[in-house]
Amino acid sequence: MDWTSLYLKTSDLKVFILGTGEVATRRANKFLDHGANVRLAGKNLDSELESKGAILCSTEEVDELVEWCDLVVIASGDEKLCEYVSQISGSKLINRADYPYKGNIIVPTSFNIADIEISIFTNGKSPLMARQLRKKIQSIITEEDILEIELQDYARVQLKNIIKDQKERRDYLYQIFEDEKINAFIEKREIDLAKQYIDNLIRGLK
Repeated sequence: MDWTSLYLKTSDLKVFILGTGEVATRRANKFLDHGANVRLAGKNLDSELESKGAILCSTEEVDELVEWCDLVVIASGDEKLCEYVSQISGSKLINRADYPYKGNIIVPTSFNIADIEISIFTNGKSPLMARQLRKKIQSIITEEDILEIELQDYARVQLKNIIKDQKERRDYLYQIFEDEKINAFIEKREIDLAKQYIDNLIRGLK
C-alpha cells in the first residue's frame, strides 16, 4: 500500500472543485467546515455552500482556477473535462472523486465526536465497509472517553510548564490516566474537581 494517512491544515487553503453535483457538494462542505476558501466550477451552487462562502465559477475558467488553487478536487461527470483539469494541474494536490488513484490525495470517510476526528480508509477495497466500521467505532466511544481526553489535555498543558522532558511527561500522563480518583471524578462527571485534583498532583512535582 503506497498511501500514508496525514492531516492537512485547511484553514485558508484555496480549493478548486470541478463539479457541483452530490459528491462535489459533499467535498465542498467538508473543506468549508474546516476553514478553506472554496470555488466550484459547474452549473448550480447549493444554497448551503453559498451561505458558507463558496463561489460558483464557469467551467470556462478552469485554467485560472487551477492556477489560483492549492488543491484541485475533480468531481464532475464530464470525463473529458476531468482529464483536462487533471493534466493542467501538474504537481498540485489533486483529489479525484472519479478515479481516486489517479490523484495524490484521497478524502476518506470521517466523522467527529466532540474534538475527536476519526478517518477510515479501506485502500479503496470497500466504501460500504468503511461506513459499517464507522458505525461500530461510533458505538464504542463513550462520554467518559471524551472527558478523559479533556483532562489529559489539561494535564499535558500544566506539565509542560514544569517538565521539559517529553518521556517524563508521558509517564506522568499515564499515572493520571490510571488514577482511580480521577476515574471516579469522570464517572460522576465532576470535571472541575478532577482538574483541581490534577493541579494538586502537579504542584507536588515542583
